[in-house]
Amino acid sequence: MPKQISENKRNMILNGNLSQAILMLAVPVMINSFIQSMYNLTDTFWLGRIGTENQSAITLVSPFQNILNSFGSGITTAGAILISQYLGARKDEQANKMANHICITSLGFSLICALLCWLISPALVTWLGARGVVYEYGLTYLRIVVLDMPFLFMINLFTAVKQAQGDTVKPMLLNLLGIMINLILDPLFLIVFHFGIGGAAFATLIAKIPCALIGLILLTKSDQLIRISFKNFVFDQKMIRAIIKIGLPTAIGGSTMQLGTLIMTRNVNVYGYIATSAYGIGNKINSLITMPASGVGSAVSTIVGQNMGAGNTERAKKTFHYSLKMCTLFLLILGFIFSRRPVSQTMVSFFSTDAKVIPLAADYLSIIAFWCFTNAFYNVSQGLFQGCGHTLITMLVDASRIWLFRLLSLWICANVFHMGVASVWYSVVISNGTSAIILYLLYWTGIWKKGYADPL
Repeated sequence: MPKQISENKRNMILNGNLSQAILMLAVPVMINSFIQSMYNLTDTFWLGRIGTENQSAITLVSPFQNILNSFGSGITTAGAILISQYLGARKDEQANKMANHICITSLGFSLICALLCWLISPALVTWLGARGVVYEYGLTYLRIVVLDMPFLFMINLFTAVKQAQGDTVKPMLLNLLGIMINLILDPLFLIVFHFGIGGAAFATLIAKIPCALIGLILLTKSDQLIRISFKNFVFDQKMIRAIIKIGLPTAIGGSTMQLGTLIMTRNVNVYGYIATSAYGIGNKINSLITMPASGVGSAVSTIVGQNMGAGNTERAKKTFHYSLKMCTLFLLILGFIFSRRPVSQTMVSFFSTDAKVIPLAADYLSIIAFWCFTNAFYNVSQGLFQGCGHTLITMLVDASRIWLFRLLSLWICANVFHMGVASVWYSVVISNGTSAIILYLLYWTGIWKKGYADPL
């Protein structure tokens, strides 16, 4: 039965109603993204109840955690792209082999990274400029959460394999289980047992363990269309090269972007822990607002990947235009609502009770929410290029968004116009908008359909 369901979804993606196909994939991805963000949002909420220094610490070290996750997700993103292309070309056996290679490489990477990151955590937190209790809190949190990497990567692998088949519901349900556990453990560890910031980190770690185990069990079941099995497994050099070719640019792009975010956080910390806390709260709420763009972008990647594998360029093009119009309209409405001062201040107040943090975070949220529609152009265009296997393009734009446009605009706003902490707020808007324009213009060059070929 599961194989028939997968076949029905493949037919929907290749031949069915396009709006239904997009919504079938995008809505569960959006919900899943919201569920995943709840790990950090829950930590932020409860830590805000026990002190602004705790919030500042988690904001300071979270980008480093995201760097590792982004690099590792480059491997699983490559897997989702390659598996979806094979499925579109009806090369199911090759898709299975690719899933096994992705599993081995991603889990191996996660184990090595977890160990290395635990060792360098003290030096990293010091380099970020943390002092006193913020240093202690940041180090405690980081050293615990890096231990969840093998479990997180297993969950990401499950998501990639299922999404490539057009199944975005099961990953959503798996992450829902994790966040329900985290929602229970966070107040229990922080408020009842008074474990402090370490309790928040342990709650996140413990919540991911059962999800990873369930994901592994489901992927190894014999009735799955794409199944993990290491019986008679032999490394295929061509597949490893394909993973590197597609995954490495995504990994480098995502990691350099997160590294740039780390530098940005360090720059914000210059204005004090109040500004750092405000910056973290604004970013977390904005990530909720822009989730539709992220979800639609993931849907576009899967649909384009399968259709390019099937040689249907025209349907891939139609998917891009339809998705972009739908997503832009939605974010224009949502951004207008959240940029209103009463709304932004109410949202920020939910995550902090500090009278100094609230107005600063509300200012930031109002600005980035108003311009959030640019994320539609960015994420949908990125989904198109990734689905076609042109991850080098997305890598270059990802890296330049932070390292060139954001840091340059930050320097100009701070040193030329002397805008203070508002320099950070506007540098985010400028860099996001500039990168979105670049990706959209690259679409019109037609480069996305040039040079496409079966990676193997």
